[in-house]
Amino acid sequence: MPVQIVVGAQWGDEGKGKIVDHLSETIDIAARYQGGANAGHTVVIGDTEYVLHLIPSGIFHPNVTCIIGNGVVVDPLALMDEIRQLQALNISITGRLLISHHAHLIMPYHKLLDTIREQTSEKIGTTGRGIGPAYIDKFMRVGIRIVDLLDRDVFVSKLKRNIDEKNQILRKIYGNPELDVDKIVSDYEEFDKKIDEYVTDTAVYLNTALRNGKKVLAEGAQGALLDVDHGTYPFVTSSNPTSGGACTGLGIPPTSIDSILGVVKAYSTRVGNGPFPTELTDETGKMMREIGGEYGATTGRPRRCGWFDAVSLRYSAMVNGITNIAITKLDVLDTFDAILVCTGYTLHGKPLKSFPSDMSTFDRLSPTYESFRGWKSSTRDITSFVKLPEEAKRYINALGNLTGTTVSLVSVGARRDQTIFLKQ
Repeated sequence: MPVQIVVGAQWGDEGKGKIVDHLSETIDIAARYQGGANAGHTVVIGDTEYVLHLIPSGIFHPNVTCIIGNGVVVDPLALMDEIRQLQALNISITGRLLISHHAHLIMPYHKLLDTIREQTSEKIGTTGRGIGPAYIDKFMRVGIRIVDLLDRDVFVSKLKRNIDEKNQILRKIYGNPELDVDKIVSDYEEFDKKIDEYVTDTAVYLNTALRNGKKVLAEGAQGALLDVDHGTYPFVTSSNPTSGGACTGLGIPPTSIDSILGVVKAYSTRVGNGPFPTELTDETGKMMREIGGEYGATTGRPRRCGWFDAVSLRYSAMVNGITNIAITKLDVLDTFDAILVCTGYTLHGKPLKSFPSDMSTFDRLSPTYESFRGWKSSTRDITSFVKLPEEAKRYINALGNLTGTTVSLVSVGARRDQTIFLKQ
């Protein structure tokens, strides 16, 4: 039962959209297993850039069925906007987009509480899209799922109970106006009518497809270092982007997993607050940001930039089971005289044996670097590994060796044709 999982192996924004688009040429089903509309996957086809937040980028291949799994929290506004965007491009989605009836819905109070909490407590750097509060309700067992829309009485009963509680919080703690129950009921009933044709039991669909020999690509949002269990807590997302999240987020067994591909940038970036040992706050970091266009696809926020961190990658490979990596944005480094790679961390002059689990250690550690000579020439039109500059080949091979992985693919630009496949 061949399932390939594609995970972001850093702090997100690694370029998974392009990689999933490439891999979708040879698969039957692309399935998203966690997160929400706080993640943006970008695909460039020809001269046009497309940004999706919920629907897998496999949708651009007409023979691929795309699934939004039960582990995803669905924002009706974002989903309908994407559906309209694809329809305007004459991309057929009827019969090709399936949404789990067990997926939880993001409600207006989730977004409101997300924004308020980010403003009034320690800043995590959330997008304000209501992701965290939606997952809180899910695990408090008061969340509203898509299946609840099928029965108006059940939906209204759950919604009123939740809004009564949220209104107390909004009024008494934050001094905000109360929410209108009737308007929310009306809005979500209209949403139900529009998505009804896409809703199904996607776990049954996927397992039936696997028994019939279909190829499935499972994709996560964000990155492994933002995983709520295995990331740099508390500066993490509210779900499990790591490979284990694919099984719970789609309802497929671990025995169906065939391979796990980690997507990494040729350097490192991070959006929001939290540890970033190799961050560059000088002109080099600014240059990296501008050359790489490092601004969030969802929020437009500038990304923090720094050198490649092999320590965090070794940790990510361990918790995900990554054996192969796809390196993106190699071309961003084309103009640098020297390129550094973090090969270890030290604390009080002594090497750390493992990736830290507490923020106090991150605050005090120092990265150890190995320097590589830059290649000082454009790689953007190169489509073969052997034609890359020797310094670029040396750098790519070093990233594989330092992280204990095999490099399968190198991206040298946003377009589909700006991709180098390496022999396995």
